[in-house]
Amino acid sequence: MKPLFILLCLTFQVSFAQKELKHEVYFETDQHDIPETEHSRLLLFLSKIEDIDIEKVSIYGFTDDRGSDNYNLVLSQNRADAIKEVFSNNEFDESKMTNVDGKGKILVNIIKENDLNKIRGLNRKVEIIVTPVYPPKPKEEKPVVDKTEDLLKGDLKEGDKILLDNLLFRTGYSYLTKESKGVLDRIAEILVERTNVYFTIEGHVCCTQGERDAIDRKTKKRNLSVARAKYIYDYLVDKGVKHYRMKFVGMRRKAPLGGEPQLDRRVEILVTRIYEK
Repeated sequence: MKPLFILLCLTFQVSFAQKELKHEVYFETDQHDIPETEHSRLLLFLSKIEDIDIEKVSIYGFTDDRGSDNYNLVLSQNRADAIKEVFSNNEFDESKMTNVDGKGKILVNIIKENDLNKIRGLNRKVEIIVTPVYPPKPKEEKPVVDKTEDLLKGDLKEGDKILLDNLLFRTGYSYLTKESKGVLDRIAEILVERTNVYFTIEGHVCCTQGERDAIDRKTKKRNLSVARAKYIYDYLVDKGVKHYRMKFVGMRRKAPLGGEPQLDRRVEILVTRIYEK
């Protein structure tokens, strides 16, 4: 019984440990702009959690013990808001960010005087706590429905807009998930054959504030919706679709679908001209 009891305790501890992921971002004195090295560390953390089904994200800002209470509360809130903006810019669902709070200063414990600057530096921070959905939801194997391919093969008219179903992008990037490339290959085959159809490729992003575009993590530019549309454009050109039949444009977050965030990381085709054969 004793080994079994130990095993059960260890299992419980591991399960409990998996329920929260934490990260800290450190700031310069009196600043709320994220230092470059800290920004890089934060992006690495985002890469680790992007495939997790997240229940909530808590973001807490802090300052060192210097400055007035009001000043420290404002500064700590600005630091928390700066981290929230990075999450949003990288297509993390803002509705999951349930706490974005400035907590003010952290008092310094009685320590050696020569450690004071180091301790204060560690107190100028934001704490990020990511709570996954627990227990994890079982992943459902959804059948691939060739709705997009059927539409592209069917009767088209100018003004038709076709969502490229089953084309999913990596969070914060302009390239497709591995599973999506086979779908795009079949779409390319259809478009190569339909030489009389001219169209615009429209790229979209999720989760940004208002109608802003998101930041492409690869290039660090705020043009992710354009980059996604261009990715599809270049892919189709490479597969034999004539470039003069296509245009590409970024739609930013002008037309959210209102469902799961990954569905807004999407591309649509707008039929602009159909020539008689």
